[in-house]
Amino acid sequence: MARYRGAVCRLCRREGVRLYLKGERCFSAKCAIEKRPYPPGDHAQRRMRRRTSDYGIQLREKQKLRRIYGLLERQFRRYFAEAARSPGVTGEVLLRLLERRLDSVVWRLGFASSRTQARELISHRHFTVNDRSVDIPSFQVRPGDTVAVHESSRALPPVVAAVAAAGGRRLPSWLQVEADAMRGTVVSLPARDEIDTQVQEELVVEYYSR
Repeated sequence: MARYRGAVCRLCRREGVRLYLKGERCFSAKCAIEKRPYPPGDHAQRRMRRRTSDYGIQLREKQKLRRIYGLLERQFRRYFAEAARSPGVTGEVLLRLLERRLDSVVWRLGFASSRTQARELISHRHFTVNDRSVDIPSFQVRPGDTVAVHESSRALPPVVAAVAAAGGRRLPSWLQVEADAMRGTVVSLPARDEIDTQVQEELVVEYYSR
């Protein structure tokens, strides 16, 4: 499974916002955005003074969304193509498809400290959907699905730590969680106002519609 393997804090700095790629560190003062709120590179601060073109703005928004969900360009383009074919507002459908990925749902439920960690745990068969083991991070959940930590994996230190740290995190209304049982339920499809991803999805649509 191809994925980005470089430093992730520089991705947050490049986009100028927290992408929440390193778990609880992103919620603390240790976040790279707090320490160095400018893009990486020797001449980055000088480039910040230049005016960004419309294309550049669209590109940055697309890159931001792609990096939040940890996708490579080819994967992300496939999601956009599926969203464009589906009924509804393309940008909102795209966000809904990304949120319904199993790795994103596991992170939202608080069973992993980041989407990256969720992807790794899923690949090692530590989660079930409707009591069946699933090892595909891109698996699309549906309303009524139950996502749970595998019974034999409930004592794993990363899972235990993630559940403990997620106590104060806001859970979206389209999900329900039973933290003690390490189980969550997909109540409905997420609406746009229930997705707290800070991105202007219409700019992503404009980018691919050029």
